[in-house]
Amino acid sequence: MTIASSDGKSDSVAKERTFFGQPWGLANLFGVEMWERFSFYGMQGILLYYMYYETTQGGLGLDQTASTSIMGAYGGLVYMAALVASLVADRLLGSERTLFYSAILVMMGHISLALVPTVAGLALGLVCIAIGSGGVKTNAQVVLGQLYHRQDPRRDAGFSIFYMGVNIGGLFGPLLTGWIWGMEGFHWGFGLAAIGMAAGLIQYILMRKTTIGAAGHDVPNPLPKSKYFQWIAIAVLTIGASVLLVATGIIPLDALSSVVSLLALVAAVVMWLQMYRSHLTTPTEKSRLIGFIPLFISGVVFFGIFQQQFTVLAIYSDVRLNRDLFGFELSPTWVQSFNPLFIIIFAGIFASLWTKLGERQWSTPVKFAVANIIIGISLFFFIPFSGGEANSTPLLAIVWILFLFTIGELLLSPVGNALATKVAPKAYPSMMMAVWLMAVSMGTSLSGTLADYYDPNSVSAENTFFIVLGVVSIALGFILLLIRNWIEKKFVDIR
Repeated sequence: MTIASSDGKSDSVAKERTFFGQPWGLANLFGVEMWERFSFYGMQGILLYYMYYETTQGGLGLDQTASTSIMGAYGGLVYMAALVASLVADRLLGSERTLFYSAILVMMGHISLALVPTVAGLALGLVCIAIGSGGVKTNAQVVLGQLYHRQDPRRDAGFSIFYMGVNIGGLFGPLLTGWIWGMEGFHWGFGLAAIGMAAGLIQYILMRKTTIGAAGHDVPNPLPKSKYFQWIAIAVLTIGASVLLVATGIIPLDALSSVVSLLALVAAVVMWLQMYRSHLTTPTEKSRLIGFIPLFISGVVFFGIFQQQFTVLAIYSDVRLNRDLFGFELSPTWVQSFNPLFIIIFAGIFASLWTKLGERQWSTPVKFAVANIIIGISLFFFIPFSGGEANSTPLLAIVWILFLFTIGELLLSPVGNALATKVAPKAYPSMMMAVWLMAVSMGTSLSGTLADYYDPNSVSAENTFFIVLGVVSIALGFILLLIRNWIEKKFVDIR
């Protein structure tokens, strides 16, 4: 097989083994990411219910407001952890070892949720999974990129196959953990997630030497050993202070998502200012940074609504949705599999569409605008069912709403990733991606904060919730359309 090192050169073995014409290491990374996403989304599918269900139902009996806040904060921390993982990979361990240890951390988190049925088990499990998933999410793609020569024409196809693994895991995770939760209880569901991650780790270990080779083993910017103590001290103090603030109630549980949102905003602003003020950033690159601001805001609003799949929509699926399908009652967690199913179906169609249109395709600001408008419109489809009886909303209504969510996601999420690489100053490619991840983090955290205002027991409150969010998103979409020429001018030669 052929493995490309970080400098673009390759170590050749007599005969290359391929996986769908790709380096065999893709098969290994595909598997570990698929199982990690299986465990991540499987656990997330039952997590909110575990927190707010009564103890007599196997849950922790937490307040619903606190539960949605924890859910949003946890989702936001995953993306913030991706920054920490990138730093660890670049300065300490290299991408491959960071990926490996992150996967172990994910499995430990699921084991904690499965075996420790207390709030302490919840806290330990979510912290481990958030940090570990951030590490896997970031470094699996870095290692994958190093399996190819810089000019290897197979690279884009390889990443597309890898992305399929993400969505296969996201599809089957909620289906199976929801199924076993219904039969045996929450902790069996968490246990299944742990087993899934263990399967991914075993596969990765068995294939690690023969498929990954030297990819991801370099440490690009090694940290001097004299600074190890300083880094460890900062990490210990940060974790200790965070635990103390939450444990003593200084930061109440129902405010966690707001705190994480604020931290993500501060991080984004600091990094943006560092790039903008740097003498390494050219005037053209500074212009692009300014043009990126309205799209950052667009991303925050979009993900603030999109990630309600795991807060408001999870509650809605539990108490309002008619889950009867030909006499079989679906688990509320199964609703969370509709989005990855639609992604699997339509991602290739969108990719082919943009390729076919070429220069005639919509510009990035237009794609963002339409995404905001579509997801805003989707919320209005909840209105006809406001104030309905328990389990009265037709299943097809939610399928349609999540279809619109998916179309919006395909217009904004992968486009946003690509945009961050296009407008990034040459001196700060990773930092620009980090700023975009903070938009995702902030929006995800806000989904927990916004969920506090959702009340399924009040028709007026329910209508107000969906209408206000829908109008804000639609209005932002039209504003982006109005200023698209200004944004494109700021982007100079980037569409």
